[in-house]
Formats: sequence, structure tokens, C-alpha cells
Amino acid sequence: MLDVLDFIADKGGNPQRIRESQKRRYAPEEAVDEVIALYEDHRKTNYEGTQIGKEINTTQKEIGLKKRAKEDAAELLQKKVDLEKRKKELEESARDKEAVLVKKIRTIGNIVHDSVPVNNNEDNNAVIRTWAPTGIKAEKLECLSHHEVMMRLDACEFERGVKIVGHRGYFLRGVGVRLNQALINYGLEFLASKGYTEIQPPFFMLKQYMSKTAQLEQFDEELYKVSDGGEDKYLIATSEQPISALHAGEWLQEKELPIKYAGYSTCFRKEAGAHGKDAWGLFRTHQFEKVEQFLITEPEKSWEAFDDMIAVSEEFYKSLGLPYQVVAIVSGALNNAAAKKFDLEAWFPYQGEYKELVSCSNCTDYQSRALEIRCGTKTQDPARKKYVHALNSTLAATGRALCCVLENYQTKEGLKVPEPLRKYIPGAPEFIEYTKELPKDTTSQKGKAKPDKLSKAQIGAGSGAGAGATTEKMAGLKV
Repeated sequence: MLDVLDFIADKGGNPQRIRESQKRRYAPEEAVDEVIALYEDHRKTNYEGTQIGKEINTTQKEIGLKKRAKEDAAELLQKKVDLEKRKKELEESARDKEAVLVKKIRTIGNIVHDSVPVNNNEDNNAVIRTWAPTGIKAEKLECLSHHEVMMRLDACEFERGVKIVGHRGYFLRGVGVRLNQALINYGLEFLASKGYTEIQPPFFMLKQYMSKTAQLEQFDEELYKVSDGGEDKYLIATSEQPISALHAGEWLQEKELPIKYAGYSTCFRKEAGAHGKDAWGLFRTHQFEKVEQFLITEPEKSWEAFDDMIAVSEEFYKSLGLPYQVVAIVSGALNNAAAKKFDLEAWFPYQGEYKELVSCSNCTDYQSRALEIRCGTKTQDPARKKYVHALNSTLAATGRALCCVLENYQTKEGLKVPEPLRKYIPGAPEFIEYTKELPKDTTSQKGKAKPDKLSKAQIGAGSGAGAGATTEKMAGLKV
């Protein structure tokens, strides 16, 4: 959340800067004026309570004088009772008004960084840079989709998963489990080599903490709620959420910073706003594993840390040989906490498009202020506190990363295993052969010759032809 004093010009704030940020977000600018009005109302109520407190003190002194003079103080005693009642009412009113004020402030997003492209359509995200292995082009190929590769490897149970779980349900099995675990283990080792400390957080959080790290819309559209003896808890959508709250209420010294965490967790998301989007395969599911970067740093060093984090993610995908582009997310698509966000989108040759694998955000002090995570000396002006800056970036949502590996490393006969993953798979295989044929009605077969005019052998050969094209394109790839 933003600092309330940033809204108040008399307190050194710049409300016009917040209005401009709201405009960039395509969010209501009038919300700034509503905060200012709520602040002033709360301030007046507080002031009135303070003045009555002074009047109570004066009345108490008068009562003392009356008693020492052995005079009747009944009228003053009743006045004191009435004043104390009024003071209590004002204090309760001030607390209620402060709660309304804080709630309103939390609806206003972080200050958008000046480098963020101003637009309200993600189709206009700005491409920052692209990368591909030497000799490889990001182009659409006649090949299998990632879920078809999984079917041929006997690496998944999609139909039975849906039967047991419902929409987007799945089981990983055999090769699927081993490849997923390889991505997890490689990701954690990769981050450890960069100075990150591995951390595995709890899978659910108390509402009082989740509400300070996730914005309100997420509660309905994204988060699953569980009840524990009448107390609501929320399943995490990313390890960023519990890790961001790890140091809540703490005052960190600058010599302790930066703190670099490599979060690993299972994540749970409703995907309520993604109906019909990426409905097949593992790309968008309700449950998945993720390795996450989370940094806590001094305010002055957070933008340098932002550049470092996206560079780490890029190095990871370069090591896997997956073509990608880095895009700057437009201002209108930023979540409230992010001042700036880059996505790394990797190339999916069957679909012929770049798709998001990494989201890297600098949240500055937006989360840490709500969670009261401070830094610096303890002699600061209490009215202007210094908070740490918090940054987060995906390294690998392993289901999505696996989808990309499957589409890019498939061949006619099976899957070529990326070199960095081999040592994490029993037997360190360079190649995994297909063990199953595809059903006749799978995705890559649609639009081809009618199945009833093809033999089973022809169907099998046809399904491998696109993969063969992928193999040829991958010929120069070092694995």
C-alpha cells in the first residue's frame, strides 16, 4: 500500500503524482481525492478526541481543587464522565474511519515507473529483447502439441484427472513426474549457485496476512479458501505470498540486505478469469509447482535488483535452449503491487506464439509497508518510515516450462532431454522414446486428412512428421 502522507501536500506528499499514476493505470483518479477527504475527516476526529482529552485533564485538576477545598465537585465529576464517554465515542469513530481510509488506500496501485509503456491493451506490451539458440528461428512448425507429446510418452493422465478433479485436473506419471522433478531440482540448484537460499513455505495463509500481500480481486478470482475451526485460511497462488510475509513486523538492518530466497511450492489457483483459455494440457492448471525468486533489498538498490532478477531468469532459459522474448507489461495491466513488470515469454512451435513463462516485478515498498517490514536505523522520524523494497520473479512454473520443453525438444521417435536436466533423471537419459500412439482425434490431427481414410500406421507416421520438422530445426542446438 502507499503511504497515506504521500497523498497530503501539507505533509510533503505529492497527490498529483499519484493521480498521474492512476491515469497511467487507467484507474479512477478521483480515488486520490477520496483518500484525501477520508484522511481529513479522520484527522479532525482525532483532533477533537485529543482536545477532549485535554479538557478531561483540566476538569480533573478542577475536581482536585474542589476536593482540597472541601467543596461539592458533583457537577465536575458528572462533566468528566460525560467527557470521557464522548472521548471514547470519538476514539472508536477514529478507529473506524482509519480502517475505511486504509481500505481505500489499498485499492490504489503502486506508483507506475516512468519507463513503463502507457497503454491499456496487453497486445501493446513492448518487446525489450529476443533470444534464440544459434541456427534456431522462432517459427510455427508442423509438430505435436505439448500435451500430445506427453500422451505419446505416457507421461500424464488427463481424462482420469478430469474425472477425479474436474476441469483442468491431471495426473503426472512416469516420465512426466521425472521431468517435472528435474525442472524443480535444476531450478533450485541454479538459484543456489546465484546466492539464493532455498525456502519451502506453508501452502496456506491466514487472511490477515494474505490480505496484505494479495489484492482484493484475487480473493474471488484466484484464491481457494479453506476453513479451520471457523478460521478462514487461503491456499497460496505463489510462494511469493507467504515469503513476502516471512519478515512481517521486523526491522531489518541494511547489513542484512539483500535477502535472496529461492521459493519452492505447490501453487493453487482458481483461474476463474481464464475460462476457455489454454484449456488443454499443463499450461494453465489449478495446481502446479513453481520455483520463485524473491528479493528483499534496500530502496536505493531495488531497480538494479530488478535487472539482475530478469537476467537470472533469462540465463536459466538460455541454459535450456528455449527461444524467448522479454516484454515490458503495459501500465493498464499491472497488478496493484507492481511498479514495473517484465514477462519472459518462450516460444511454442506448435502454437506458433510466445507464451508467458516468467513474470518479474518490482513492488518497491508497496507490500513491505502493509506488512511493516522496515530497514535502516531505529532513530528515524516515525512519521516517515523507511521500508525495504520487495521484488519477485518466476524462475520456473514447472508445468508451463515442461510444456515448452516438450514442444521444442520433440522428435519423430521421442523426446531429446535438455542437457541440464539429465543428471536429475534416473539413468541420465539423453533421449526418451515414445511408448504410445496418439488417438485419431487429437489436436495436431485436426485439419488433416479424415481419419477414416488413413490406416493406423499412416496416422502414426503423420503425427511424427511435424516432430521431424522440429528435429531438423533443433539440429544445431547444443544439448
